[in-house]
Amino acid sequence: MTASAQSLDMLQIAAVAADAKSGEDLVALDVSEPLPLVDIFLLVTGRSERNVAAIADEIEDRLLEAGHKRLRREGRQEARWILLDFGDLVVHVFHEQERVYYGLERLWKDCPVVPIDLPARTPTE
Repeated sequence: MTASAQSLDMLQIAAVAADAKSGEDLVALDVSEPLPLVDIFLLVTGRSERNVAAIADEIEDRLLEAGHKRLRREGRQEARWILLDFGDLVVHVFHEQERVYYGLERLWKDCPVVPIDLPARTPTE
């Protein structure tokens, strides 16, 4: 089983939104094989609680604008690890320390990485 076209579209929207708010180390994993209800995990790092919250808010806003329904959001108040569940796409926005500590890339290392296509930044950005 592989990620659906809709999941890949959602991933693209979320990745561009994360990049727009200075999200770092974006990694998308195709978890459709071990998890029948989810296609893709998107992992993003923010440098501070404020940055983590801004990244998560931007991703959520853009996916909602595109017509996707959020099923669940957790961790917004602490803004150390915010989980956004959009069904086929689950976004994990981490503070740097939490990303290292929880190591989701290690836990899901057998899952294929999904390429992310981000717009090129100009030197002034």
